[in-house]
Amino acid sequence: MKKIKVYAVVAALALGFCFTGASFAADDPGPADMTLTSTIDPAKKAKPAIFPHAKHQEVLACGDCHHSKDADGKKVDYVEGQKIEKCESCHNKAAGMPKKLTTFKEASHANCKACHKAKDKELGTPKDKALGKCTVCHPKKK
Repeated sequence: MKKIKVYAVVAALALGFCFTGASFAADDPGPADMTLTSTIDPAKKAKPAIFPHAKHQEVLACGDCHHSKDADGKKVDYVEGQKIEKCESCHNKAAGMPKKLTTFKEASHANCKACHKAKDKELGTPKDKALGKCTVCHPKKK
């Protein structure tokens, strides 16, 4: 259960503000919807994700997703009003993160899937119902 919470926080952070290039003050909720792409360690066939940030803000506190790290590289809980960094500033192959958290893609997939799996279990919905198929976040180009 503890592992699921860690992955949920990491992924939500990854999807929360990653790759917007800006940090937001506590009174600025950020964009309602975000297109997430990786600029460090991008996938060979990158598929940008559409993240409904405002929808997630309605049911989650900032600290449920966002965190930072200390000088030793250890995860530090979010503090209201702190500067939000790009997720890939830590989640990249050169940063020495644990396995399955070494890239933005890995961290965000782990977090999203863990959080949505927990929500499915909580609501008693069929497996993967809340998150659905890949195209929910990665829509096909028209």
